[in-house]
Amino acid sequence: MSAVKLESETMADVVSHLQKQLVDYTASLFDEAFLDEQFNQLQQLQDENNPDFVVEVVSLFFKDSERLMDELNKALDQQTVDFKLVDKNIHQLKGSSSSIGVQRFQRACIAFRDCSEEQNVEGCLKSLQHVKHEYFLVKNKLETLFNLQKQLLAAGGPLPGK
Repeated sequence: MSAVKLESETMADVVSHLQKQLVDYTASLFDEAFLDEQFNQLQQLQDENNPDFVVEVVSLFFKDSERLMDELNKALDQQTVDFKLVDKNIHQLKGSSSSIGVQRFQRACIAFRDCSEEQNVEGCLKSLQHVKHEYFLVKNKLETLFNLQKQLLAAGGPLPGK
């Protein structure tokens, strides 16, 4: 067997392994409710003319979410909490999380909004911690997903479903 043929079979094995790993990992994100169908819809908008579309949209979500969580932290740290401001910020977080399909984060935002509507400062503080926890979990999960996609593309394989 020639070295070139052996090398191409090895690369094919690597691509096959990476594709399976990516499919399994993506399925786990849906099974564990980190992502929902809206994330699939977002991925459908990506094409060869804009191959980084999803990464760019999700990066904007991360940046905006961190800003909003900081604002929520400041608002809840005031002597008199401005619940209109809290509600506005949590509404933005909930909406943006819904638009990219990060389901568990969105659910945490809904619970936070409920505490805000009740003007429950203690509940809001606990909810903010839960929102932050879900945010960092989903951020880590999506970064892992994007890294797997990059590895697969670098190995010369197509993304599953494309």
